[in-house]
Amino acid sequence: MNNGPERNRARLVSYLGGMDHTPPAASVRPLIGVLEGTGIGSEVIGSALQVLAAVGQVTGINFEIRRGALIGEDALTHFGQWLPEEVVEFCSEVFRLSGAILSGPGGGRYVYDLRRRFDLFSKFVPIEPWPQLASAGRMVPHYLQGVDILLIRDNIGGVYQGEGSQRITDRGKVAEHSFSYSEWEVQRIVEVAARAAADRRGSLHVVIKDGGIPGMSALWRDVGTAAARKHGVETAFINVDLAAYELIQNAARFDVIVAPNLFGDILADIAGVLVSSRGVTFSGNFNAEGHGVFQTNHGSAHDIAGTDAANPAGQILSLAMLLRESFGLQQAAEIIETSLAEVWRQGFRTADLAEPGCEILGTNAITERFVQQILRAPEVECSHETCATAG
Repeated sequence: MNNGPERNRARLVSYLGGMDHTPPAASVRPLIGVLEGTGIGSEVIGSALQVLAAVGQVTGINFEIRRGALIGEDALTHFGQWLPEEVVEFCSEVFRLSGAILSGPGGGRYVYDLRRRFDLFSKFVPIEPWPQLASAGRMVPHYLQGVDILLIRDNIGGVYQGEGSQRITDRGKVAEHSFSYSEWEVQRIVEVAARAAADRRGSLHVVIKDGGIPGMSALWRDVGTAAARKHGVETAFINVDLAAYELIQNAARFDVIVAPNLFGDILADIAGVLVSSRGVTFSGNFNAEGHGVFQTNHGSAHDIAGTDAANPAGQILSLAMLLRESFGLQQAAEIIETSLAEVWRQGFRTADLAEPGCEILGTNAITERFVQQILRAPEVECSHETCATAG
């Protein structure tokens, strides 16, 4: 286990291929569009923005923050849409200006509609346990040794982007749902995964379900075999039920996993056990141009909203991922990751990461610990041109 995810590796956006994914010029003020979300969204996004302010203070980088409108359940209540056109226009403008989106949890169809609208076909989910949290989860720490997985999930085809309906028959209601994958959709996500595997440890697992969906599984097999041959990686095809079992039983066997959206969603949640809590999970969603939306892998958690109990770490780590992937700010990302790791090492935790001998803090108090740890980071020499205008 390392001190944090994605250390000393290529930026994940480089695996998208075919486009220039270089960060914006140093003279461009990094632009982050913020969508607060529902439930605990305001709390965890608030924590992430406090952390960002501290990073700006120690690095001298002058970030530009723009806030978008309501999303998800709140947007449905006020506008009758999960993804209002105002939010679409907001994201379009942020992307046009080479910015990135930091999104809180929205609920409902929000994320699926957003991914479809901007063709955010590739979701990267890093899965690497933190040694500081090894005893906080439900896994025996010994079995977490060597676990370092990149789960790549398709966002555009399959079940979540299908069409559903209900009809009445003489046997009552019948719910129907149709969905599909085109060869092109499978090829582009598997290509991304094969590039990643070639750059990492050379092993790719393609998740299928031979008996349950034989036609679709055959398509993923054919495409996966061709991509593996093209990129010179070792490929195995694994049924989703066995993949779920092996993630817990023998997680260290995996390097890169690529999966259809439903399978990938389930496996990413299971992987939360490997990193000790869903509250620590995070991801980035990208289109072919490298535009990204960064988020946690947990939901709105309405049951704890407003109770100061939410773990902000996943949202903060999604911010670190944003800084690295969208702006190439590796040092800023590492300041965040190492600061969280140090606070955890000192024994300060939210309730979901509790273990004997630790002090349990609420959202606000743990955020303050993260911020103070960042502010204690050694002074760094910033090469970003916007540092000169920081204030």
